[in-house]
Amino acid sequence: MAMRATLTWLCSLAVLCCSAAQETGRDNCSSLTQVFHRLPADLKVAAECGQSPPSTWTPQQTASLLLYMRNVTDALHQHQLRECQGAEPTRCPEAEVPSNGGLACVTVGNKRYCKPLCNHGFDFGFLRRSRVFDECSEQTGYKWQTPYVGGNRLAVCNQALTQISGAKTAYFPKDQDCRSTKSSSQLTNSVIEALAAELKAQEINGEPQHACLVCG
Repeated sequence: MAMRATLTWLCSLAVLCCSAAQETGRDNCSSLTQVFHRLPADLKVAAECGQSPPSTWTPQQTASLLLYMRNVTDALHQHQLRECQGAEPTRCPEAEVPSNGGLACVTVGNKRYCKPLCNHGFDFGFLRRSRVFDECSEQTGYKWQTPYVGGNRLAVCNQALTQISGAKTAYFPKDQDCRSTKSSSQLTNSVIEALAAELKAQEINGEPQHACLVCG
């Protein structure tokens, strides 16, 4: 019963928000703050307790909910990609986050450092064992030092049976991809702390600022 109520509520929420946006504009969605505060808990119940939607649902209802969920997921994904915006030095462009992985970034001494990471089952397109992170600063002309010509791409995570191109710390564990890592402040901090330790190992000393972890 709890599962059915949750799924029904989610579907009603999606229809309500979509209808409100169509009838009176997207600005009205800002009044649904309480709904979105409640959404993570309800989604957790649906994910942990539900094996299938109610048998009374039509294929169209299922497809509609999948569509709404996809739209919400896309919006949340774009939101989290912007979490590194505004970091010093501001003249550095945002580094591109690799799909099937993530990007951990900090600023030390007005220099921006970003470390690409791949999820389990993916490996880097270039050898990165000695290139754990990349830099953008005044010394680099406010451009990212990258093996890729032009642009802000630091790394690509390709599907692979083995992970041998990067340092051991450049991969998320098998049962802990970027998003599950980011869902825990403790796990996120451990990734940032690992990057800070690697910077110190290269004699890049200073208090890390503007730390962030974003997922592709």
